[in-house]
Amino acid sequence: MPPHTVKIGLVQMAMGHGKAANVAKARRAIAEAAGRGAQIVCLPELFASPYFCQVEDPALFELAEPVPGPTTEAVAEEAKRHGVVVVTPVFEQRAAGVYHNSLVVLGPGGETLGMYRKMHIPDDPLYYEKYYFTPGDLGFVTVPTPHAALGPLICWDQWYPEAARLTALGGAQILCYPTAIGWHPKEKAEFGAAQLAAWQTIQRSHAIANGVFVAAVNRVGHEGPAGGGLDFWGHSFVADPFGVVLAEAGEGEETLVVSVDLAQQETVRRNWPFLRDRRIDAYSGITARFGAAG
Repeated sequence: MPPHTVKIGLVQMAMGHGKAANVAKARRAIAEAAGRGAQIVCLPELFASPYFCQVEDPALFELAEPVPGPTTEAVAEEAKRHGVVVVTPVFEQRAAGVYHNSLVVLGPGGETLGMYRKMHIPDDPLYYEKYYFTPGDLGFVTVPTPHAALGPLICWDQWYPEAARLTALGGAQILCYPTAIGWHPKEKAEFGAAQLAAWQTIQRSHAIANGVFVAAVNRVGHEGPAGGGLDFWGHSFVADPFGVVLAEAGEGEETLVVSVDLAQQETVRRNWPFLRDRRIDAYSGITARFGAAG
């Protein structure tokens, strides 16, 4: 097949306490990525604020906003100015008392192309997301854009093969995972390397199993008290349908711009026809929590 090249920009950034400053930083990074040829730009999870889910505090619901709202409208202006698609995470206030960890895919005219609400909501030490977020109810979606069919997912979703599979079956060519993941500082020396490797491995496996590109964009920096809190590990990356990492950031602020050839999807799927050989007649047990009959 002839090449079909698309450039993806991943904005790996650290967040401060001012929403306006964080959004302004993201806008500058979008402009930088577009100036380097990016056609699709992905921002990190909840990029407009520090990762507030480290504590349960009702005052922090004030960070939420409607969609459309100030953050999505500001990013839409930048998308339109540079003619790019932007994956834009947002802490969504849907109604009084109903909040989601969401994202909006904005088109090159600033228009809304699609929306996704995080489906898998974690509850772990310093990741108290169940306190803030209602589970998504839009299902797993694929968003057509002028450049590629995007499959947006968010952070904890990235560990679930079901989410990747269903999104790929919806026609996604690129799975995009805005992320906020890092180390507990006291665990980093012992477990840090293994945790990072597991995070990369599971996402590369989604690329391979589904014959899709994967773009994971994380935040960086320490957030929380000294000696505690979280060290967000960065390492944003793009993997191809063979699982090869095409580019990877380090642990500092960085904007990656990565060229991907969408025609590779057809080549890989011809040689590894996992979708052809799926036994869809034998998978009913997947909907059981545990211990499904064969």
